[in-house]
Amino acid sequence: MSTSQATSSTPKATQRLKIGISACFFYPDPARAAFATKTLQYVEQSMAHWIMSGGAVPVMIPSPVGETARGDIGFEDYAQWLDGLVLHGGADVWPGSYGETPMDKRWHGDRNRDEYESALVKAFVAAGKPVFGVCRGLQLINVTFGGTLIQDIPTQRPDALQHRDAAVYDYNFHGLEIVPETRLSALLPSAESYKINSIHHQGIKDLAPNFVVEARCPDDGMIEAIRHTGPAYVAAVQWHPEFHQSDLGTLDDTPLLTDFLAAAQAAKSAA
Repeated sequence: MSTSQATSSTPKATQRLKIGISACFFYPDPARAAFATKTLQYVEQSMAHWIMSGGAVPVMIPSPVGETARGDIGFEDYAQWLDGLVLHGGADVWPGSYGETPMDKRWHGDRNRDEYESALVKAFVAAGKPVFGVCRGLQLINVTFGGTLIQDIPTQRPDALQHRDAAVYDYNFHGLEIVPETRLSALLPSAESYKINSIHHQGIKDLAPNFVVEARCPDDGMIEAIRHTGPAYVAAVQWHPEFHQSDLGTLDDTPLLTDFLAAAQAAKSAA
């Protein structure tokens, strides 16, 4: 293929979808070598590359609030400019977000990030843009729409499978059971079993109203995927599709990304 042919078949930058990724926060830490006194915001590289694999442009969404905030940029500005929102993993959700007190100080979570991401979700839904959550993103979506969480699976569900192993991190795997006749079951090809990574110690306790469960862990029933039942495209998975590697026999998550980006394209075309 010639250079001119490759250029003509490649979407122009103005045609590519722009997908916002919510930021993770690093707060001031005197032990940190760089910017020790400053709050940092970042995204994990694999998430950006996963979105790029679908031909979309990932854009980190810096929080417009905080002690250094200036100007009049708000959450609605991001929702109007971008074509979709992805919430990725990170810190625990603050139990106060769903009306509970932390059972242990280790599970206090990140209240600032909860409020920031909840505001983003509401702004994108109001703008008619799709939202997809990964790991913490699933938990945050559930809480934003009125659900609750298990603060610590080993403590509150000692009979459950080990869903987080810090030593192996994203190489901790278990099976996945898809709920029949759901959107997820339509997206994924039929198979006797699926293999996914598992990197969480919190999970859904009470499912938010107007959501359905699309997948569970077959060993203990833990909720692994959810979707909103109304007109808004809001879906989430508990595993990390951006970490999956085909040579390890893990689930091919491409259909999930393709479906999300198709919804983003539909919203963009409608606008």
